[in-house]
Amino acid sequence: MSAEDARLQLAYGGLHPDRVRDLMRERGSAAAVVRAIGSGSVQTTDRVRAAVAVDAAVRRSELQAIGVGFVGKGQSGYPEHLAELPDAPDALFVRGDLPMTPGVAVVGTRRCTTYGKRLAAAYGRAIGEAGWCLVSGLARGIDGAAHEGTVASGAKGVAVLGCGIDVAYPPEHAFLGRRLLDFGGAIVTEYPPGTPPEGWRFPPRNRIISGLAAAVVVVEAGVKGGALITAGAALIQGVPVFAVPGDVGRASSQGTNLLIRDGAHPVLDADDLIAELELILGPVKRTAAADSAPAEVGPVLAALEDGASPDELAARLGVGPVDLVRLIGKLIAGGWIAEEGDLLVPAAPAPVT
Repeated sequence: MSAEDARLQLAYGGLHPDRVRDLMRERGSAAAVVRAIGSGSVQTTDRVRAAVAVDAAVRRSELQAIGVGFVGKGQSGYPEHLAELPDAPDALFVRGDLPMTPGVAVVGTRRCTTYGKRLAAAYGRAIGEAGWCLVSGLARGIDGAAHEGTVASGAKGVAVLGCGIDVAYPPEHAFLGRRLLDFGGAIVTEYPPGTPPEGWRFPPRNRIISGLAAAVVVVEAGVKGGALITAGAALIQGVPVFAVPGDVGRASSQGTNLLIRDGAHPVLDADDLIAELELILGPVKRTAAADSAPAEVGPVLAALEDGASPDELAARLGVGPVDLVRLIGKLIAGGWIAEEGDLLVPAAPAPVT
């Protein structure tokens, strides 16, 4: 059994990352861990034992069939800045092109305000237009809004999942994930295909979000949750943390205010953020910016009427898939339209231009 085969078989066990790291330390190699699981000398479930026992050639064929790559730490395609972390994932499942240079992570609570979503979208768009890659978790709320902003700029983004790469979670962001890939970005996870979005899997993924970034920006966050876990991981990794100050009486601002109190850099609008990031990442390399008030707004709103799927909207407008992706990203980030389940609908709040 080669080291690469053993690493792939072990990854399919879907064990907690901490346990994988401990077993590797105890046994010395992925191959030794796989043998120990197979012999029963490492206690685990029947499901894990059966998953690890499947031949690596079968797993590679399965991954190829769904367009997913597999890269181990130290191999070509695994970001060096992530590999340098003491708790870096042993391997990653990747769909798309994973950038080899650090990006900017924008994270926050799922229970965000409309203001927070608009600010996150503005940050995502500004980061993309500056020529930097945005990293986030594809979750509801702040994460999804930041990704929408990146798509609107036509820039690259990376979504880090806490489930299998073929599992759409949340389901309404499946289309957003496809748009990230259309613009040359990536979706990445350390969990094998088919892994459900169990709660315990999400805290470990936050170290990957911060590990892929040169800076972490927290837009809104409560006193508990994934955003603060990401910020904590960033501080341990030596990654600068920025936070948006907010109303001291608002639950979604309590976490960011505490981060600022404890030393995080406060940031305000998108221009302020870019100015701060230039000190870390260097001068911006701007991409073409989207218009603040697209001419397509009227036709799109008329075509949506009571809502439409992306395919229905494309048919009504007579546009191709690539143009549709860019258009939808632009209008969602600008606050003109929104996603409700599998449908696109006119946004309820008036857009800010």
